[in-house]
Formats: sequence, structure tokens, C-alpha cells
Amino acid sequence: MANPRVRRVADRIKVVVAEMLERRIKDPRLGFVTITDVRLTGDGQQATIFWTVLGTDEEAAGTAAALESAKGVLRSEVSRQLGTRIVPTLTFVRDALPEEARHLDEVLARAKALDDEVAARRGAAYAGDEDPYKKPREVGEESDEDDDES
Repeated sequence: MANPRVRRVADRIKVVVAEMLERRIKDPRLGFVTITDVRLTGDGQQATIFWTVLGTDEEAAGTAAALESAKGVLRSEVSRQLGTRIVPTLTFVRDALPEEARHLDEVLARAKALDDEVAARRGAAYAGDEDPYKKPREVGEESDEDDDES
């Protein structure tokens, strides 16, 4: 979606769909849904709408069914508000980003716990120096190389 016009249309579709879900779609299966992204093909004929929902997998399945049943109403409203000749078909895809972020948080927490466990061991010592990185020499400080040349 390198074309700025396509990006603007995708952003407008995102706003229209989110407002419709908030105000006009009254399906009881529709949970606390958030539209995270809209990707539009370059020719403007396919719009993939990524969504996420707060709740369990059963609530997510109900929300997916509600979105599929409201697809026609949403597409007609997108058509009305965009005013373009070509109205994109809407495809709803559940966004996996929150689950992936949660998994990464768990992995990082486990790594930190293991690091804390290693640091808490008694009698642990560094394999080399405490700070293995070389420091820049200060002016006036002589190095070992200068001593070898004398």
C-alpha cells in the first residue's frame, strides 16, 4: 500500500467500519471489538479488515459470526461514505498481534526469572572481569604498549 491515496481510503474504511460497529450494528454476539488495521489492495477491490476482541475464544467466535453477518450492511455504508466507483469487498481477519505480544511478554518474564535465579546464586563469580568492555584511554594515561617500546 505504497500509494498515499490507497492509504487514505483504507484509513477512511477503518473509521467507517468502527463507527458502524459502535453505533448501528446491534448484534448481541458482537463483543468488545476493536478494528486494528485495514489493508486495501492497490486497485481498491479488496479490503482486509483486522480486528481483535476482548474476551474468550467463544466470544471471539461469536464476534466473527456477527461480523460476517453484518458484512453487507457495512459494505453498503462504506460505499455510501466513500463515494467511489469501486466498492471494495470486505474480508474480516482476526488480528493475532495481541496473542503474539502476550506470548513474547511471557517469554521475557521467564528469561528475567532465570536471570534473577542465576544472579541470586551464592558464590557466583564472573568468568572474566566484571566489566569486559574496553574503556577509552584518558589523556596522559600510558598504555602497556608504550612500556614495551622503551
